[in-house]
Order: sequence, then C-alpha cells, then structure tokens
Amino acid sequence: MPIKVETNIPYGNACDVSVQEEKGITVVSLAADPHGGPETLWFCFRLRQTRQARRGGKVKLVLKHLLNMLGCGNAPNLRPVIRRDGEDWERMGPGKLEEFPDGRAQAVWVMDAPRKEADIAVCYPYGRQELDALAEETDGYWQADVIGISQGGRPLVRVSNGPGLRGSDRPGLYLVARQHSGETPGTWLLDGMLRYFASAGKAAPLVWAVPLTNIDGIEQGDYGKDNFPYDLNRAWGSPAMRHEVLVFQRDMHRWADRCRPALGLDLHAPGGSEGDGIYAHICRGTTEGARIKTAGEWARLLGEAMGREYACENFGRTTEWGERWLTPCFSTFCWNVLAIPALCVEVPYAVCGKTLMTREHYREAGRRAAAGIIKRLKK
Repeated sequence: MPIKVETNIPYGNACDVSVQEEKGITVVSLAADPHGGPETLWFCFRLRQTRQARRGGKVKLVLKHLLNMLGCGNAPNLRPVIRRDGEDWERMGPGKLEEFPDGRAQAVWVMDAPRKEADIAVCYPYGRQELDALAEETDGYWQADVIGISQGGRPLVRVSNGPGLRGSDRPGLYLVARQHSGETPGTWLLDGMLRYFASAGKAAPLVWAVPLTNIDGIEQGDYGKDNFPYDLNRAWGSPAMRHEVLVFQRDMHRWADRCRPALGLDLHAPGGSEGDGIYAHICRGTTEGARIKTAGEWARLLGEAMGREYACENFGRTTEWGERWLTPCFSTFCWNVLAIPALCVEVPYAVCGKTLMTREHYREAGRRAAAGIIKRLKK
C-alpha cells in the first residue's frame, strides 16, 4: 500500500488500522485507542507515503466506531487538525457521517494525499515543547519548577510568576489543565491566560499553574478520562488516590500560605463534537449558600469576559453528573480544604458557536478571561 499509518510519534494514538485502495483513492480506516481506559476520544497519528505520491492523489480518512467515542456523534463538528510535510497545523473540513444499516456510524474526510507525510490529531497537540515556547516568548516571566514526579516517574512542572511571601495580601490564582490528558483545548486557553498575565506585569496576581498535570497520559497518547487505576480528576480526597494529586495538594497549601487565595481553575475539554462554546461546571459540592453565589459570580465574569465569540450562553452550570462528583475533585478540594471558589472550565475541541477555533482563538479567549480576572481582583 502507498501509505502507512504510524503512531510512534509524540502523543500517538490510533488502532484497528486498515489501508486499502478503492477506485484510485487510498482509504485509511482507524479508531481511537482507549489505551486501557473506559472512554476514548484522543487520536494522533502520522500518514507516511511509502512511495512517490501520485500528483492529485486523494486519501479517504475513516474514523471508525464513532459512537463509542465520548460525545462525538455530531460529525460535522469534528474538525481534526493536520500538519502536512512539516508545515504548520491547520483545521480539516467537517466530518461526514456515514451510518451502517445496524446503526453503527463512522466519520469520513476526503483530502489531498501528502507528498511525504501528514500528522493528524483530534485537536492541536500541546506538550513540553509548547510549554517551553510559552516561557521563551514571555521573556522569562514564568519560572518553571519541578514540584514532584508522576506515578510513571516523569517530572511534574509548575510555572509561576513568583514564589510569593508568607502572609502576603497579594491575590493568588492556582490553575491546572490536562487532568484528562487528551483534552488539549484547556491547555491552549491556559496558554493565552498565562501570556496575558505576563503582559500585565506587576498588575497580575500571584499565579501558580500546572499546565500538564497528567504528564504520563500526555506522553503516552492516552485520552485519560476515567483511566484505570484512578482518574486524576477523581483522586482529590484525603489521602489522595494518585501520587500526582498528592503533589498538587501540597503545592497548593504552599501557594495558599504565600498569597491571598482568590480562585482555582481546572481546565478541561468536553465531548468531542460539542460546539455551543466554552462553559464552566459548578460542582455539587459548592451548591450551598454563599458558595454557589460566589461560584456563579466568577462564572458570569468569565463568560462575559470571553464574549459570545467563545462563551456558551449558559456559561455557568451545576453539573447533572452527580455520580461523577461524589468522588473529590480539584474544585471540592479548593472549596472544602482551602476555602476558595473554583470552577471546572470546558473548552471545545473545534467549534465555539460560529467560531472555528484556532490556537490564536483559544489564546484570545484565555487573554480575555485573564483580563476579566485582573479587573475583578482590583475591586
């Protein structure tokens, strides 16, 4: 066959692969690999030409088992990203839904064959290389420190704009992303927030952030939602049920002692084809008295700051997934242990209403959110 599928690339994920020639078109069929977890969504792979590409050649890409992927039933909202022959990433066209007589479904794209190779992923990847670029492009504003190791022995990196000072009245934020390792949109929004805080200089609060929390899953190409033995986002009890969470909890106690803690944000991505816009969960552990009022105020502020180009009209919502929130999460730790408000923010993989999300769109939404936070903290 003229094209080979490779997953031995950064964040690689694909399985159940077949490559066939049909009527002059190369048909590449594959599925997202659960990597041992109960949910699947993230995929990332390389198409490599094994012989000289035919001019004008086409590839039909088939994403199998679509209805087994979390929230991926709306195929036109699936807009993977592609990087051809070492060029920059760009969005692919809308997926086309193909249904079988028995109700199974798959998504299909027809595209030009790469000259040599093309990398394809469900959304723009974000890993250590992008985090290094953030530090370099903000002129060393962000200090990177290793605060511990993952269960797989990888460094857990926290970035900060200062160590803080015990007893300080400076307002503080603690931000995390990628507890579910494949949810890259949350990291891109965080990237924009951090860039804005860097531009604000002394006007910025004390910010400590862990952009790549589930580093093992990220490096392994896992989707990472509810993965065994324990989902990072469900492990925030006492004692913590993941070593990474133990590391974060101890770091958050240090942070809380060196500022006036104001807010915690946990950045995620929703189902793969959700497209109404960015929104925030106010978890059930915060639905009493002043807590729900405070969380709602922060949600309204963030939604208004990001604007209708990015934010869902119903931005702040109390989750209806009660069983998921019975296990302690980042938000409940913030509320119940540190006594500060927190939100879980969901950032779509491709579409926010009428906006097809690029990396710059994610960053712009993050910049707007950061500007709104600074404005509120000045009051």
